[in-house]
Amino acid sequence: MSAPAAPLSAMRDPKPRRTQAPPSLAGRLRKHTTWLLLLLWFALSLYLFVSATPPAASPLRRSAFLRSKARALSATTAAPVRIYVYDLPARFNRDWVAADARCARHLFAAEVAVHEALLTYAGRAARPEDADLFFVPVYVSCNFSTPNGFPSLSHARGLLAEAVDLVRTQMPYWNRSAGADHVLVASHDFGACFHPMEDVAIADGIPEFLKRSILLQTFGVQGHHVCQEVEHVVIPPHVPPQVSHELPEPEKVRRDIFAFFRGKMEVHPKNISGRFYSKKVRTELLQHYGRNHKFYLQRKRFDDYRSEMARSLFCLCPLGWAPWSPRLVESVLLGCIPVIIADNIRLPFPSALRWPEISLQVAEKDIASLEMVLDHVVATNLTTIQKNLWDPAKRKALVFNRPMEVGDATWQVLRELEDLLEQPQRRYVGSSR
Repeated sequence: MSAPAAPLSAMRDPKPRRTQAPPSLAGRLRKHTTWLLLLLWFALSLYLFVSATPPAASPLRRSAFLRSKARALSATTAAPVRIYVYDLPARFNRDWVAADARCARHLFAAEVAVHEALLTYAGRAARPEDADLFFVPVYVSCNFSTPNGFPSLSHARGLLAEAVDLVRTQMPYWNRSAGADHVLVASHDFGACFHPMEDVAIADGIPEFLKRSILLQTFGVQGHHVCQEVEHVVIPPHVPPQVSHELPEPEKVRRDIFAFFRGKMEVHPKNISGRFYSKKVRTELLQHYGRNHKFYLQRKRFDDYRSEMARSLFCLCPLGWAPWSPRLVESVLLGCIPVIIADNIRLPFPSALRWPEISLQVAEKDIASLEMVLDHVVATNLTTIQKNLWDPAKRKALVFNRPMEVGDATWQVLRELEDLLEQPQRRYVGSSR
C-alpha cells in the first residue's frame, strides 16, 4: 500500500505566519501621493507636448490657419494683430504715387493710407513666420489716364494677378492657405469687382484668386451681393485727415443752412448708357426741394464746399453709382448730421460708431417726406444727435492717419481683423461684417 497523502497543513511553511497590521494613515498618504505626483507629471507632459505641436495648415478651413491665442484689446494701444507687409516692387505701389500726387489723397486712397500706416505699426511682424496676417500692398485706384481724369480700374485685375503670382513664387505663405490669411484693399465703388458700373461689376464678379482672401472695401450692403462674396471688412472712403482741422470745432460753428447738398444731381438728357445715376434719387431731390429755401442744393463744383457743410444742420448723402460717398465721412468730420439716402447700405465700424445715434437714414422711396422727417428731428432730438456726433472719438474713427493713431480708421481696421482671428468658425462667402 502506498503511504497516505500528506495533509495540506504539512505542505505549508512550517514557520508561523505573522498577521500583518493594516497600513498606517501616513503610509497610505505616502503611497497615494506618489501615484498622484506620477499622474500630474504625465498630464503636464502631455499638455506641453500638445501645446507645442503646431496645427496642421489646411487650405480648406480658414480657422485652422488664422486662429491664434486670444490677445486682449487695449484702449490705449493698437490692436495686437501681427501683420507682415510684403515689400513688393515699386511698380505695384510707390511708382503710382510718384507719378500723380492725387493717388495718396483722393477718395479711393485708403489703399495708400493703410499701407503707409502699417509700415510704422508697432505690431508689424519683421519675419513672416511670426505673422498672423499678411498685407499685400497694391494700388489699383491710381490710374488717372482716362480723359475725364477719374481713376481707371481697367488694369486692376491684371496688376493684382501679377502681384499674387509674385507672392506665390517667392514665399510659401500664400500657397499654404490659398491666400486665406492675406489682406488686400479694394477701396472703390463695388469693391473687388473692379468696375464702377454695378451691372458690369456683377457680371465680372470677384477674381477667383482673391475669393479666399480678406478684403478691406468701402462697398457693403445688407444681404447677398456678388461683389461682397468674400471675407471682408467695410472701411470708410478716404478723406484727408486735415479736413477735421481746417475749420473750427463743430460745436463752435454757426449753422445757418438747414439741409445741404452739392454735387451731380441728374443724368445728362442724352444719356445713352441706359443707366440712371443715383437711381434717380438725386434728380428727385432737385425736383422736390430745388426751390425750397430750407434746402441748399447746388450742382456746380466749389472748392470750398466743406465750409458750406460746416454751416449746415443736415448734410444729404444720397447714393451715387455705389451706395457710399465721401460726404458721409466729411459730414461727420464737420459736425453736420449725415442724412443717408441709400437703401441697404452697410456702414463702417458699427461697433465703434453707433450710426443710428449720429446720423439719419431715409429710404430712397421716401424722398417726398424728407422735409417732414428733418423737421421732426429738429423738434425732438436734434441736440442729442449733435452731442453724439460731436464726440471727437467719432471723427477720429473715420480718418486714416499716417502714422496710425489709437482709435483712428486703420486702428479700427486692425480691431475688426482681430475679431476675425478670434472667430472659431470663419465664413468665406457673404460675410456680414
